[in-house]
Amino acid sequence: MAARDEGVLILAGPTASGKTELAIALAERFNAEIVGADSRQIYRGMPIGTAAPTREQQDRVPHHLIAFLDPHERYSAARYVRDARAAIDAIRARGRRVIVVGGTGFYVRALAGDVALDAAYDPAVRARLAAEARIHPPEVLAEWLAVLAPERAAAIAPNDPYRITRALEVALARRTCHPELVEGPTEPREALPTLRAGNIPFAKLVLDIEPGVLAERIERRVDGMLAAGLLEEAERVGSDAVAADAVGYREALGFLAGFSTAAELRTQLIRFTRRYAKRQATWFRSEPGIVRVSAAQSEAAARERLGWA
Repeated sequence: MAARDEGVLILAGPTASGKTELAIALAERFNAEIVGADSRQIYRGMPIGTAAPTREQQDRVPHHLIAFLDPHERYSAARYVRDARAAIDAIRARGRRVIVVGGTGFYVRALAGDVALDAAYDPAVRARLAAEARIHPPEVLAEWLAVLAPERAAAIAPNDPYRITRALEVALARRTCHPELVEGPTEPREALPTLRAGNIPFAKLVLDIEPGVLAERIERRVDGMLAAGLLEEAERVGSDAVAADAVGYREALGFLAGFSTAAELRTQLIRFTRRYAKRQATWFRSEPGIVRVSAAQSEAAARERLGWA
C-alpha cells in the first residue's frame, strides 16, 4: 500500500513527556514527516520557551507548522485544521507517512473532526466579554468558565485571559441559543477539511509517563531553558505579544522587572509547567478514541492501528 493511502499517526501527551524525540524516531523508522500540533511552537523566535524542535532535529526529519507565525498574530483552531490538512496532503502526495505531534489537545481534536467548529459569531457576546476582561482579573473569568464549561476550563491556565475569554464566548453562545463558536475566525464545520471529512484513517496515541519521571523531566527542562537563554528570549518577544502568555514568559519578564529572585523564578517555572502538564493530562483523559501507550509500545501501536510496515 502506498504511503499516501495510509492513515495519520497522532502522537499527543503532556509537555516534557518525550513526544518530540519519540516522533522523530518513529518518523525515521516509518519514512514519515512531522506536522506540529502545538499552539505555541507555531510562533517564530520562541524556540527555548516553547521547547520547539531544534534545528538539528528538523534536519533529521522534515517538520511542518513550526515557527511560521509572528508572535503578535492570533491563530485559531479552524485555521490550524486548514494548515495541517494542507501539510498532510502534501506529505502524502510525496509518498511519505504523516505523524502529527503536539500537546495542544484542542488542535488534535479539531483536526480529527471530533469537535464541532461553526461559523457563528455574536459581536454582542464578544463585546461583553471584552468589557468584563477589562474590569476583572483573569482568575475571576476562569471561575466563571469553570461553572459554564468545566472540562474546557480544566485545560486552560487561569492566568490566560485570551483563551479564557474565547472559551467563555463559546459557552455563552451555547446558553443564548447561538451555535458553537471556535477560537478566532471560523467557517462552517462541513467546510473544514478534518481527517474525518477527508475519510483519512488516523490513530490517536497519548504518551503515558510516570508522574515522578515527568516531574524530573520538567525540572531538567526548566534548568535547560534558563541556561539556554529563556530570559533574553522573553525580553525579545515582549509582554504585548499574543504568544507571551505561554508558560514561562510572564514569569521571566517578572524576574527581569525585579519581582522575583532567580531561585523564585526557577520554582515558579517548575510549578507552572507541572500545572500545565496536569491540565494537558486531564484533557487527554477525555479525548475520544485515544489509546494510551508507553514510548516502547508506540511502534507496535502504529503497526497495529494503521497497518504501517
